[in-house]
Amino acid sequence: MAAPVAMAAARGLCGALRAAAGSLQMGAARRSHLLGRGSPSAAALPARGSSSALGHILGISAEKPAAALGQHPPPVATSKEEQDHLLQHQPDQPKNPKVLKVAIIGAPNAGKSTLSNQLLGRKVFPVSKKVHTTRCKARGVVTYEDTQLIILDTPGLTSPLKAKRHKLDESMLKDPWESMQHADIVLVLVDVSDHWTRNCLSQEVLKCLFQFPQIPSVLVLNKVDLVKKKFILLELITELTEGVVNGKKLKVESDFKHNSDSSAKTPPQIAQASPPENRAHESHCLQETDKVQEGCSLHSSSDTGSSFVTEEVQGPKPGGCRDLKNMKGWPCFQEIFMLAALSGEEVDTLKRYLLMQAKPGPWEFHSGVLTNQSPQEICDNVIRGKILEYLPLEVPYSVHQVTEVWEEGPSGELLIVQNLVVPRRSHMKMLIGRRGTVISRIAQEAGQDLMNVFLCDIRLKLRVEVKS
Repeated sequence: MAAPVAMAAARGLCGALRAAAGSLQMGAARRSHLLGRGSPSAAALPARGSSSALGHILGISAEKPAAALGQHPPPVATSKEEQDHLLQHQPDQPKNPKVLKVAIIGAPNAGKSTLSNQLLGRKVFPVSKKVHTTRCKARGVVTYEDTQLIILDTPGLTSPLKAKRHKLDESMLKDPWESMQHADIVLVLVDVSDHWTRNCLSQEVLKCLFQFPQIPSVLVLNKVDLVKKKFILLELITELTEGVVNGKKLKVESDFKHNSDSSAKTPPQIAQASPPENRAHESHCLQETDKVQEGCSLHSSSDTGSSFVTEEVQGPKPGGCRDLKNMKGWPCFQEIFMLAALSGEEVDTLKRYLLMQAKPGPWEFHSGVLTNQSPQEICDNVIRGKILEYLPLEVPYSVHQVTEVWEEGPSGELLIVQNLVVPRRSHMKMLIGRRGTVISRIAQEAGQDLMNVFLCDIRLKLRVEVKS
């Protein structure tokens, strides 16, 4: 019961912040422009906020929820030849195609690959609780009617010192930066459940944002369902944005700290700039001038209240000379989203937003492509993710994978035999486990994930041997 309450509160916070930031993309002009295109995908995408917790607070009539996006993504081909042929195939794009390249960056283990998998609808990227599960850049493809999203999944941004400690390839330092060079928009993912790192963006993330100030950036707070006291999210947003979102300064007026017990149960009321078409439904409205829009407070009747008051500000130049060591956040985010990537909560809200940001342009991939990875690469990554999950400390990073058999069985199933080579006999014992329990669990879970990717029966056999 606590999880739905937590997510409802987070949805209220997220929707209110988007309104308080005065998002230009979701204004009435933007929405009417999109719907006026006659595009099937544009018409199919509902306006945000009307069915969220914020919509209920504002008294806006809830729209009929749309069907989840990308419920039936294509499977990945089981043979490398078939996958290569599909990647080289001419894209079957519609008459007026749209495309958006999305880079997802953040600290290691923030949930980037989990979010990418949720956006794609299949587990094509490796995930585990250990850092540096993703070892190289890869692309995922979401095709929805006339729009194609290209997800650039990258390793976590890390320093050269940490890369040396974990014996990481040099490509893991370069790949996130190279992905940024091709991105149309960047999602900065922050794990808000990590008490040690959530209060500021890492120096590597800030360096990346400063290097590419021309790329629109979006702050995505992940794992909000694990935060019990919701006033913490308000504080984090102020710190991670330096109090500025979409060129508007946010001023927090809150007494949550004095009522932390009740704040966990009651979603806060937040000041906001309301969409023009909804002003008739509210007792408080936007006062407009020719140049400035100001939000007014929506006060709570409870003892615990919070508000965001917005005012137009001249934001700092992203490329200006500033001391990164003294910075905690980035004042140039255009939007803020709160979600729980593992459970998929609010991921479709982010997905709809990304689809609406797509610009006219040619597709890069055929609609039958889900990822540019080969089937063997996906298999290796899935198995390695499970090894990272179940082996302690640095042991899993020394496992070498060698695929011995990859063929189609008599009944259409995929037969895979892979050798796991370890440097020490003690590592072999840990990997096999007592009575083979660990290696059996890895094979079973990896096989289930591969069935989800290839949509066929999988017979996976793992062998463990010590390096000679």
